[in-house]
Amino acid sequence: MKRIAVCPGSFDPITYGHLDIIRRASMLFDEVVVLISVNALKTPSFTESERMMMIRENTQEFSNVVIDVLDGLLADYVQKIGAIAIVKGLRAVSDFEYEFQMALANKKLYNGAETVFLTTSSENMYLSSSVVKQIAYFGGDISHFVPENVLDFIRKRLVKE
Repeated sequence: MKRIAVCPGSFDPITYGHLDIIRRASMLFDEVVVLISVNALKTPSFTESERMMMIRENTQEFSNVVIDVLDGLLADYVQKIGAIAIVKGLRAVSDFEYEFQMALANKKLYNGAETVFLTTSSENMYLSSSVVKQIAYFGGDISHFVPENVLDFIRKRLVKE
């Protein structure tokens, strides 16, 4: 039986922190679905197709990674594709409280999958898409936070003139 994991997030944009979690998940599972989740509480900076393209270009080396988009409940999606795990990255204790709450809710909605937490590497502890976008907006150097192709997207879209 194929062990499928779902790695959900907004990926707006994808960062080296995201890529680290995806890489590590790809070594643990037979297939990893990087799932661009629509969050009704957030206004994305990039379209779903742009985020999909950025993720695809930066995960090509992982033969067991696929990309999809979801505008619905994560638990329903996980059940539908037969995944056994939801993979989430944790940067700090503050992340844990929210992610633990979400893990419990997802477990209640669908008992067939476990949430697996991967702690971020120390160099990515402070890194989030929001931080990257804020630094970029004010002209800061984000080249060590995101891959080159993502940097180009950000420069065109977000850098304050």
